Amino acid sequence: MKTAAILTVGVHLLCFLSGNWTATLGGYGSDSRLGPLQYPNVSNISTFLMNPSSGILYLGARDAILAVDTSDLSAKHKQIVWDVPEDKRRSCVGKGKTEVDCHNYIRLLEFLDDGRIYACGTYAFDPQCSVINTESFSLETTEEGAVRMETGKGKCPFEPSQHYTAVMADGVLYTATTSNFLGTLFDISRATGSEGERIRTEQSINWLSDPEFVSSAFIQENKHNPAGDDDKIYFFFTEVAKEYDLYTKVKVPRVARVCKGDVGGMKTLQKRWTTFLKAQLVCEDRASGQRYNILTNVYTMEHQQGDPSSTHFYGIFTSQWEREELSAVCVYSLADISKVMAGPFKELKKTCENWMNPEPVPNPRPGQCITSALKAEGFESSLKLPDKVLTYVRDHPLMENSVAAAPLLVRRGITYTRIAVSLTAVSNSDRSAAVLLLGTDRGELHRVSVVGQNATLLQEIPLFTAQEPVNNILLHKDQALVGSPLSLARLPAEGCGLYPSCEVCALARGLGCVWRPKEGACSPALEGSPPGPEDSLKLCDSGEARCSPAVKELRVTEGLHVLLACEQVSPRPCFWEHPPHRHTRQHHSHLEVRVTQDSLGFYTCLCEEAGRDPTPCRRAAYELTLEGPVVGGAVGLGGGRHVLAVYVLFFLAGVVGGAFLLLCFQRRRPAASEPSEKGRDLLPSSDTPQSPSSASLLSEAVPLTEKRNGTLNGHGALYANASGLKLHESAVNLAEELDGRERERAGLGRGDEGRGLEEEIAAALEELPQTPLFKGAPLAQCEESSI
Repeated sequence: MKTAAILTVGVHLLCFLSGNWTATLGGYGSDSRLGPLQYPNVSNISTFLMNPSSGILYLGARDAILAVDTSDLSAKHKQIVWDVPEDKRRSCVGKGKTEVDCHNYIRLLEFLDDGRIYACGTYAFDPQCSVINTESFSLETTEEGAVRMETGKGKCPFEPSQHYTAVMADGVLYTATTSNFLGTLFDISRATGSEGERIRTEQSINWLSDPEFVSSAFIQENKHNPAGDDDKIYFFFTEVAKEYDLYTKVKVPRVARVCKGDVGGMKTLQKRWTTFLKAQLVCEDRASGQRYNILTNVYTMEHQQGDPSSTHFYGIFTSQWEREELSAVCVYSLADISKVMAGPFKELKKTCENWMNPEPVPNPRPGQCITSALKAEGFESSLKLPDKVLTYVRDHPLMENSVAAAPLLVRRGITYTRIAVSLTAVSNSDRSAAVLLLGTDRGELHRVSVVGQNATLLQEIPLFTAQEPVNNILLHKDQALVGSPLSLARLPAEGCGLYPSCEVCALARGLGCVWRPKEGACSPALEGSPPGPEDSLKLCDSGEARCSPAVKELRVTEGLHVLLACEQVSPRPCFWEHPPHRHTRQHHSHLEVRVTQDSLGFYTCLCEEAGRDPTPCRRAAYELTLEGPVVGGAVGLGGGRHVLAVYVLFFLAGVVGGAFLLLCFQRRRPAASEPSEKGRDLLPSSDTPQSPSSASLLSEAVPLTEKRNGTLNGHGALYANASGLKLHESAVNLAEELDGRERERAGLGRGDEGRGLEEEIAAALEELPQTPLFKGAPLAQCEESSI
């Protein structure tokens, strides 16, 4: 009966998961996803490049470049093979690199002015670049038929995993990458163009201090701006801060800016940027004081089409100081960044006792682009700037003020890897709302609506397997193209029709969506229709009250892991009410419980929601009750330590009896014997969840919906631990191990006449507390967590 119930609940869970998948992708057509099966010889897809006019998406992968027609994903794709010769690959391995890394990973694809594509790859730690003819979709070759290549040093990283960003500005490539084989030198440079115009950053830790480059953007100024200002290129990265005197390395997110017309200085800063300035980005929740200091991805967007001054930068952050997974999203305006860049400079020079007085800022202001006013003063280019100006900007690249913002949303238990943003007009309003598309490291896509400062989680869509993180999101014609290292998916970027239920549609009310019961669909609000109530979530009743779910009774056995599900519909936090003496770990909004006598009882999940009502909504409720012996005939911990004491007594009696028999045997047969083999594991981690080496759910780095030994998830699906606790077998292993050690001592120490039976037994008893069976409580210390 128990096994049948388990299978029944498991089938329901599979149906639930497959139903969610069908609702997510099935409605978009059978060709909405391209998987590894359609790319049998292609892996490590890392680079996207879209041709907006033709709808062709170019993918950079390992040893290959693909061309995919986004209007018909089922059509056969084109492919270029650009691999590394075998002798070069062997040479790369001979230099200490791995066989996997000694390939050609395509890291750069950018359009040239004439429509061709400039492509660069790591090429077995010797970066090379070439040009792709888009009409024939082939690499340009020499007269001898070989691929025409040029060095990619300074344009492309040496190693496939190195952080890197690049942007093309009017046919000239600007990059931020490593510039040597060891990956210890970093440059932000103008990498193409005439030799005299190729400039880069100064090799100084004040300019770049062990940076991890994230993103870059080319911002064109309005051609009719009265100041005659120059176009600019912005770079986003995380680096080790030099302005803090702390015992540990503090990482800070930065934004750096250079001017497109910068050609370096005449004497000082020759072939170096004269306009390189950087500022700290601050993403901080002022209420809690939590600061998110590591930047992982940035999306650039104009809020008003055709107006560069309306540009905003949406960044994904995490924290250097948090152990659990954590992601936050902050947004910065171009106007705020420009204001900080025009502010005071930070003085980094200091004496042994105190900070020096700041140097006076020379005129013209260091770091600014060449404007019409400077040209009128005789400074037609950066070559005409005086040395005192160039010396000052060389020594003061950092700004005093920071660009600060509060997070739009914070998610615990989630690691966001990529972000894309689309703006949507709200019906009956002149305002617009943003829809954030966020990719996770577990192959999911999350939709979040942002109206003002209010963010609401709309959907969590599984696209790929947990081993395929989302590494690209590209928006094209109201479609989102989402990529992983092995797969490609396409789905609508926005629209009320994406939300299949009344509850999710109500969450999207800030986007102008309303639920129509007659049609059973979510659609935009009609012109002139009255606005709905403020908390339209309360209008949705699915047969089970939204904030009053029925209590689900889960009959469990001791020693199992129980995963209690709680669906979070808002980025605001969820918390659990539970028995005080319990062993739990929270995974996002779900709760993992280690079943013991003390952990039985009621568990309630409460989630905060947007709106004026401060009362948390009860999203889930469970009651854990004890059922009986562990599945598979294993002995449970019902007897607790009393059962363990019985095993100890039997074991000690066996040790004493065995020792007497061994002594008698030794007296009868004094011949030497070989020591017994050692090395048997006392308690393998697969035998019992109590083992200190047993990995927790969080450390397994797999989705919580996947099968695990001894886990009961919140939907009621029980995955039985076939080996159970196996205390009988463990005790036998322990007895055999100690008995073997006893025989070994007898064989090795027979010449020591002074060592008697009492000393042997005492030594065995001293080793007894060190064995895993007799250490600690039923739950391993490494798995305990108090939420």
